[in-house]
Amino acid sequence: MNIDDIKGRLAFLQEAERLKSVLRSSHTSTGRAESTAEHTWRLCLMAMTFSDELAGMDMLKILKMCIVHDLGEAIHGDIPAIEKNQHPDKSAQEKTDLLHLTRSLDEPQRADILALWQEYEDAVSPEAKAVKALDKLETILQHNQGINPSDFDYEFNLTYGQKHTSANHLFALMRSIIDEATRQRMAEKASSQ
Repeated sequence: MNIDDIKGRLAFLQEAERLKSVLRSSHTSTGRAESTAEHTWRLCLMAMTFSDELAGMDMLKILKMCIVHDLGEAIHGDIPAIEKNQHPDKSAQEKTDLLHLTRSLDEPQRADILALWQEYEDAVSPEAKAVKALDKLETILQHNQGINPSDFDYEFNLTYGQKHTSANHLFALMRSIIDEATRQRMAEKASSQ
């Protein structure tokens, strides 16, 4: 590998570090706002934990896709799931941001990251469908686990990502368990008011 490619990859990693500071609307179990990097880490862990149920899928591709799925947010931040309808250009903005973020990479590296991101966005391959479902499930799991603001809308969890989580038996079962936890959080919130 030549020195310019090494420098370009290191520059990319330095820019990608910004994802550690991008905060999401989800909160941790200690009440601190969750970063996009933390969400990405647990999404990878979730995929690894259920890898035995993803037989026939390319697990390396799944993990790579988990890592890059929100990478563009390092530039302009996260749009909370509950606000997605207010930002119809979200996908185009993330792609533009990802192109900017990967500009210092050598072409094979850049093309690989962009292809993985696009495959996730299109959600056509079995791996992309799995990552989409797991992404939604991890988000809802965090919503239920976090110490959230008093105006947090738990009811949103019950409809969020249903298209992606209902397409596979495993994800539907996971969803039913997580939805029950959502209903418990809703009941707790109602009884405390």
